[in-house]
Amino acid sequence: MGHREDLLEGAKRCLLHKGFLRTTARDIVKESGTNLASIGYHYGSKETLLAQAYGELVAETSDAFEGPDSGGVTAEPGSLERFRQVWAHIIGTMREPGSVWRLGIEIAALGDRLPVVRDHLAQQQRDAERALVALFLGIPAEQVTDDVLDTVGRFCTVLMSGLILQWQFDPERAPDADALAEGLRRVLEGTGRG
Repeated sequence: MGHREDLLEGAKRCLLHKGFLRTTARDIVKESGTNLASIGYHYGSKETLLAQAYGELVAETSDAFEGPDSGGVTAEPGSLERFRQVWAHIIGTMREPGSVWRLGIEIAALGDRLPVVRDHLAQQQRDAERALVALFLGIPAEQVTDDVLDTVGRFCTVLMSGLILQWQFDPERAPDADALAEGLRRVLEGTGRG
């Protein structure tokens, strides 16, 4: 591996261990075995490097949703059961020690303090939404149209954000996939009153 890749791997480890705010350029250099000048040369800034590292961590988590290890997502595309299966797999990743999802809370809390990170991740979020919608619909990501992405994708992102917060702050009361699927079923049937 070259310095660029070493920096990226070191930044990923630092993010999981320290988060965005507490990770310094020196931490990344120490973890990667490179030098401070390499960060600027390869990424422009520590913030850009951390944003890319975070995006790769999310992509690595998302890779677990594809192929033979898709977490048991086998139900008919677009079905309520598939909705339940996908969320069960996502929630399973939230339970893992060192979950990448807690970093999303830190990013949201930082808001405008890290505009480079926010802007970089806004584009990555769109790609992540596309992959998630494709999983729900059982189609290749490139077949997800913009209108579906702007509706179903945003719905999934809002649901994901709420789940991340609940699993971080109150995991004992956070909904599981069965509760999410039942809630959606009731809303669709107009029986949300119980």
